[in-house]
Amino acid sequence: MSANITVKNLSAGYSKTPVLHDVSLLIQQGEMVGLLGPNGSGKTTLLMSLSGVKKPLQGSVTLNQTNLLQIPPKLRAAQIASVPQYTGETPDIEVLSLVLMGRYPYISALGGYSAEDKKIALACMKETATDNFAYRSARDLSGGEFQRVLIARALTQQAQTILLDEATSGLDVARTIEIFDLLKQRHHTGTTVVAAIHDINLAALYCTRLVFLKHGRIVLDGTVEDVFTDDNLTTIYDTPIHTFKHPVTNAPQAFFTPGSTATHR
Repeated sequence: MSANITVKNLSAGYSKTPVLHDVSLLIQQGEMVGLLGPNGSGKTTLLMSLSGVKKPLQGSVTLNQTNLLQIPPKLRAAQIASVPQYTGETPDIEVLSLVLMGRYPYISALGGYSAEDKKIALACMKETATDNFAYRSARDLSGGEFQRVLIARALTQQAQTILLDEATSGLDVARTIEIFDLLKQRHHTGTTVVAAIHDINLAALYCTRLVFLKHGRIVLDGTVEDVFTDDNLTTIYDTPIHTFKHPVTNAPQAFFTPGSTATHR
């Protein structure tokens, strides 16, 4: 069954103070959506709302016409996996055990992880190049390595939708491309990918649709070709931006002018 997520007139925030204002959005099964916008525009809050972690102040988020908050957490986890921004202390836990937590939706109340669960977890670790430290403590990993472990855990859930919040922010260029190549492969097999991405050029290279937020509202939503333009980007980011075609893929890419922000204001 396809998994469509509908956001309707959503306001969400913290301590009853909204960060998102009247956001409406339809994400259809199989899309690869990039969430873009300046810092503080509401990307993380929107992802937390899409995962069911954050309860709306107003409006609703539904999965296949069922309110997300009415779906039991275990069932919801079988349909939507999340890779959050990780800023806390890395836990002192074996890496494989951490990745196996992604199999939580599939174990019984009395049962433990099966051999099949371990096989799936190790396969996802191999895809993310984390299998070589499966039996080390997560605390011994670098920030980038630990971020790849979190991605492996999300893949282990085998959910139809994956939400990622700046999931490659701690990775070098090669590892970032590897992860996005992997996400693109999953997208081609029907997985829905929704990713908050700070690097707008990376988003333009991989996503099929871009949603721009500013001041907690959606200001642009469309294909890369339609919305990734000089005027749009300059307006959203408050600095002159010029776009040119990528020499290999032909996707539009953004270029900035040093020292231009002050003169643009």
